[in-house]
Amino acid sequence: MEKEEPLLKTMSDGSMEREMAPEKSPLELLRERKSSIEEIISRMLSIKNQGLPKSENRELLTQMFLNFINLRQANRAILMEEERVRRETESSKSPMDLTSLQLHNLTYEKSHYLKATRSSREFKSKYPNIDLISEQDFFRDAPEAIKSQTLSNDASHDLMLKRLNFELHQRKEVCKLRAELEQRKNCLLEANSERAKFLSSLPLHLKSLKKASLPVQNQLSLPNPKKLKYHDLAELLPPPLYVVYSKFMAQKEAFEENIDIEVSGSLKDAQSYARQQAEQNQESSDDDGKRQRKRLKKESSDEAGLYRVHPLKLVLHIYDDETPDPKSHKLEFEYLLKLNVVCVGIEESQDGPEKNILCNLFPDDAGLEPPHQSTKLILGDDHAFDESRTSRPYKWAQHLAGIEVLPEMSLFVTGKNNTQNSDTASVSDHYSVQTVLRRIRAQKKG
Repeated sequence: MEKEEPLLKTMSDGSMEREMAPEKSPLELLRERKSSIEEIISRMLSIKNQGLPKSENRELLTQMFLNFINLRQANRAILMEEERVRRETESSKSPMDLTSLQLHNLTYEKSHYLKATRSSREFKSKYPNIDLISEQDFFRDAPEAIKSQTLSNDASHDLMLKRLNFELHQRKEVCKLRAELEQRKNCLLEANSERAKFLSSLPLHLKSLKKASLPVQNQLSLPNPKKLKYHDLAELLPPPLYVVYSKFMAQKEAFEENIDIEVSGSLKDAQSYARQQAEQNQESSDDDGKRQRKRLKKESSDEAGLYRVHPLKLVLHIYDDETPDPKSHKLEFEYLLKLNVVCVGIEESQDGPEKNILCNLFPDDAGLEPPHQSTKLILGDDHAFDESRTSRPYKWAQHLAGIEVLPEMSLFVTGKNNTQNSDTASVSDHYSVQTVLRRIRAQKKG
């Protein structure tokens, strides 16, 4: 604290004299000057109230002004003291903040170490129950370099470390084997890609080879592969279509008829249908007759499947005798499973069924009337066949398929005899393959 400056004092003769005051704190000095000012003011008030001469007020005013100066001096000393204390506080606060920061850092580090220690203690390891090979297998299969080394003074821990090293050794060996297998796999993939390229080009070579071998096959009278394929498919045909196929093939081979016949359709669906029929036949053999009749009646009443067609069809190519035309009319023979009839239509025909060459190929045979009585019973009271279908059940087609169509009434009952015209005789007696082919060619020329 600074030393207090000397105060001014008024003497009895009016002169001013400096008086060295004892060292006091600015606060005490401030209180003394305050009390001194209050005394002066009270004396001035008493002089005014008593009516004394005002000459004494001058001296009191002088003392008051001196006290005001001392007040300012004390105030300045207080402010300087405050500034000094503030500087000391600032200088003392900086080390304290640094120490506090270090304390917080140490506390955080301590909590981190405690948390890590707690998590390490709570960690559930598989040791010593690690899934390794048994000790017997280790002593039997491990190499001597691993078994002879010493890794720890503790026998059990040393054995565990050796087993882990042996596990690492095995994994490295497996990785080497995997690398070798990957290399072998890449070699095989390259070889397979080369073979795939060869196989992709093989059909062209086979096609050219097949084309080049045709003269040799013709010279040796070998069967045509396409014909063999149709023979394999024909085994899956329903019996009526198979009869038609066999008749036309016999006609072609016996009389060298200028026709071709092929089997078309889905082989997979035909095989599936054949398996289904075999299973149904086995079931029907186990059931009694009444149950079988009920099932047949239920199936016949299902109108949605009346015109269900067998997956395989026959396509008959009929050429002219003079100039064979590959684009001649193609007849399609299909078999309706529910109605048990064979329908015939012309493939890619622009004319309707009423205007093509098959309509009325034989007299009174437009293909709209069901060929036999069972079909009429299935179709219902109107006995109407679907006119929107391009293929129709002609009577001559049923005869070719081996489905016998008997008249509903005897000729003696109806009054008809054998003296009718030749067309009627041909309809009843001459539905042969030759007659059908001859009439189709005649209709085509006409």
